[in-house]
Order: sequence, then C-alpha cells, then structure tokens
Amino acid sequence: MKPIFVLNGPNLNRLGKREPEIYGTTTLAQVEQTCRDVAGELPVRFLQTNGEEALINWVHEAIDEAAGIVINPAGLSFQAVSLYDALKMFPGPIFEVHISNIHRREPIYHHSLVSKVATVVIAGLGARGYEVAVAEMVRMLTDKSEKTAN
Repeated sequence: MKPIFVLNGPNLNRLGKREPEIYGTTTLAQVEQTCRDVAGELPVRFLQTNGEEALINWVHEAIDEAAGIVINPAGLSFQAVSLYDALKMFPGPIFEVHISNIHRREPIYHHSLVSKVATVVIAGLGARGYEVAVAEMVRMLTDKSEKTAN
C-alpha cells in the first residue's frame, strides 16, 4: 500500500521547547514515533520544513506516491495560497492537524486556507491530534481497500 505522508510546516521542529503552555512538551521526534506506531504496517513518510517551497514539493510527491496526507501546515495554513493550490490536486484524503485550538486564539489564526480542501480538521487535541489523525487515516484507507477488494 502507498504511504501516508505526515507533513509539518514552520517551527514544528521546536515542539517541546516553543511555547509549551500552548503546544505542550511533546517533541516532534515523539510525534513521529507515535505516528509510526499507530500506522502499524502502513508506511509513513514523516517530514518537517520551515519553508513553503519544500512543503509544496512534498505535496506534489504525495500526489503520485501517497495514499493520504496528514498535514500540520502551522503558520502557512493562513496565508499560503500556493500550498492550498497544491493540496487541491491531491486525489486522496487530507487531514489537517493543529496542536492548539486555532479558533480560541487570536483572529489571525481563525481562517485556514487548508481547511477548505481538507477532508478532516483536527484542532486542540495537542500532539495527540496526530495520533487521532493517523489512526483515522489508517481506518479510512483500510476500509477503502477492503471495499475495493470485494
């Protein structure tokens, strides 16, 4: 089966250190391990960048190679039209994850462009949101492949 791409945007490499009162103390390495554990036999490509170009390039790769995308675009959620355009081309499920509840924060965080193309949006569960996203993505992809096999 094709992998799940778990894509992470700017500043998420600082998880565990950056504003722990908002983002918690879980590191990105711990998030990655949890995602791999939850995915079980499904392969996971786990990537992080501080640049929009790399994130868009990974979405382009996912269009050809991935079964689904779990993405935390971080600050790019709210301003990156190019990322939004790239995600619109992806034929599979897209789960948008935000560690904090973006709707309880400053108004600048209330309007995610990515949410407009996402299949599912998870916000406010902390780092556990990734676990929920990957588990549901696995369930969705497994259900789909079982229906196709019958």
